[in-house]
Amino acid sequence: MALVIRLRKQGRTNRQFFRLVAIDSRTSRDGKYVEKLGWYDPKAETGKNLVVDAEKVKHWLDLGAQLSERAESLLAKAAPEVLKILKAKQKKKSEKKRLQRKSKKKPEKKKLQAAKTK
Repeated sequence: MALVIRLRKQGRTNRQFFRLVAIDSRTSRDGKYVEKLGWYDPKAETGKNLVVDAEKVKHWLDLGAQLSERAESLLAKAAPEVLKILKAKQKKKSEKKRLQRKSKKKPEKKKLQAAKTK
C-alpha cells in the first residue's frame, strides 16, 4: 500500500473546500482516507483559509508517504519547517545512493586494470 498526502474535495457546487488527507494512492479522489491532516478553503479570507497539523504530516512522511504537488505547495505555506526536514532527508538519501554507486564503480576499475597487467 503506497500512501499519498493529497487533497480530498468536499463542499457543495460552487463552494468547494478541500481536506488534506493521508490516503492510499489507489483510492479515488473522494474515497475513504486513513487520516485527516488539515483543510484548505480557497474561497475564505487569506490567512484563515489553510490549517495543517504539521506533526501528523511529519509522522506520515516519516512512514514513507509521498506528497502530491498541490499538497506540497500548501505545506510550504503552512508548515515550511516540515518541508525543509523532508528535503534534507531526501538530499541525504540521494547523496548516500550516489556514494554507494561511486564506491561500486571503483572496485570494477581496479579489477579491469589488474586483468590488463597480467
